Amino acid sequence: MFKVGDNIVYPMYGAGIITDIVERDFLGETRNYYCVSLPYSKMEVSVPVDNSEALGVRNVIDRSRIQEVLDVLSGETEEMSNNWNKRYRENTERLQTGDILVVASVVRNLVRNDRAKPLSTGEKKLLSNAKQILESELIYAGGYTLDEVDEMVEFHI
Repeated sequence: MFKVGDNIVYPMYGAGIITDIVERDFLGETRNYYCVSLPYSKMEVSVPVDNSEALGVRNVIDRSRIQEVLDVLSGETEEMSNNWNKRYRENTERLQTGDILVVASVVRNLVRNDRAKPLSTGEKKLLSNAKQILESELIYAGGYTLDEVDEMVEFHI
């Protein structure tokens, strides 16, 4: 169980901080929820405490793992389907894992694909979301500013 003040990652949303734990009545059932502030995306979300593990909520990576993420960003591009629709589905599934190394590989592959041939509108939105998820966690892990993280990510791709 997390506590107020913990930095966490909520897959598909990114990293944030638990600002409160509240009890709410939902469909006649009382449940506890984490109130999570996601500053990068300027959102507040509620996550059911008893379902947080199944949703993939986890702690932000330790600062010592940042280099591992940067190594993935500068690594080899993975082969992806030529069909944009299939590629979109596969990358969405990969982002849902919540694994920062998988998220970094999605960002790397999509950025490099976009440089070779412009991505579809849907894939551009997916790339933007993936980059937000990645960068928000790096901000919390390393204590960086948004500009520093964005520059770091772009440099390594």
